[in-house]
This record gives sequence, C-alpha cells and structure tokens, in this order.
Amino acid sequence: MKFPIHCPACDSEMSVVKLFCGSCETEVAGKFNFPTLMRLEPEEQEFVVQFLLYSGSLKEMANKMGKSYPTVRNKLDELIEKIKTF
Repeated sequence: MKFPIHCPACDSEMSVVKLFCGSCETEVAGKFNFPTLMRLEPEEQEFVVQFLLYSGSLKEMANKMGKSYPTVRNKLDELIEKIKTF
C-alpha cells in the first residue's frame, strides 16, 4: 500500500501531525514534513535503495535489472531533478 502524501480531496501535500509509540503509548503532536525519500513513489524509493546497495554502480544496476546503462542513468537523472523540486 502506498503511503498517502497528497490530499485525496484537493491534491495538496499532506503533513504528519501526530506520532505514536506502540510500545509505551507516547504521543508527539506537531506539524512534521515528510522526509525527501518519502515523497518519492514506491518504485522510485526502491531504485534509490538499489543504487545504494550497488554502491552507486549504475553499470551493475543495469546488468541486474536487464536494462541498458543509459536507461538506468536517465532514471537516476530524473530522480535527481525531481528531488531538486522538493
């Protein structure tokens, strides 16, 4: 399930207003922004995780994913541009 970061009614970005500890039931209320990676789509988040696991080797990622190096490089460039807009 995708974590909702945009309002289903008006499409504005939502914010977290309450955190809860299931162990001791402590609650913290306030307005918290989503971390940058949480703003990415799940498949984009997975791409970032794979990038880290392959130590930033796009060549290895491309081989493992069965895609060309330029395709993987373009995906990384798209993510970089998207993150710059946050």
